[in-house]
Amino acid sequence: MSHFNIYAHGSLAEQISDEIHVPSAKCYQCGKCSAGCPVATEMDYPPSVIMRLLQTQSTANDEKVLRSYSIWMCVTCEMCYGRCPMEIDIPKVMDMMREKSLKAGKVHPKAKNIVKFHKAFLGSVKSSGRLSEFGLILNYKMATFNMTQDVGLAPKMISRGKLHFIPEKIKDRANISRIFKKTINK
Repeated sequence: MSHFNIYAHGSLAEQISDEIHVPSAKCYQCGKCSAGCPVATEMDYPPSVIMRLLQTQSTANDEKVLRSYSIWMCVTCEMCYGRCPMEIDIPKVMDMMREKSLKAGKVHPKAKNIVKFHKAFLGSVKSSGRLSEFGLILNYKMATFNMTQDVGLAPKMISRGKLHFIPEKIKDRANISRIFKKTINK
């Protein structure tokens, strides 16, 4: 059985279809994803527009998607996915676009701190096997040089047992290291 490829060779739409099996061509622009998105007003392109840009399969529009702030603002809450009558997994698309944007060095300037937060979060999990809030906060603050923001919250969090200075570690941290190595090599 032959497979007819409807996507332009090398386009982001083709890559999305091939790598994560999400067909952007199925989107018929109903706008339900954008209407339900809790952060759409903060995005430069709401989810439905991202999907339309991908559908055009033009190099210029692919570039707009990779350089957009929208892919970084997506919180992967899956509201768009739940509302989509065509069941298009937009959060999965946004994840892939973030990865490609990062690898290509096309991260939107306003998203630099979001990237630093992601790295601080993963660094915390990598070192102890689980999230250490104190480690996350410390690493993020050091990466952004924004040491005083939210400093007033620390005493309340400590008094309520929400912020621990010594991270809790899992028993088999070697397994976590293998997961990170496998993911990085991929």
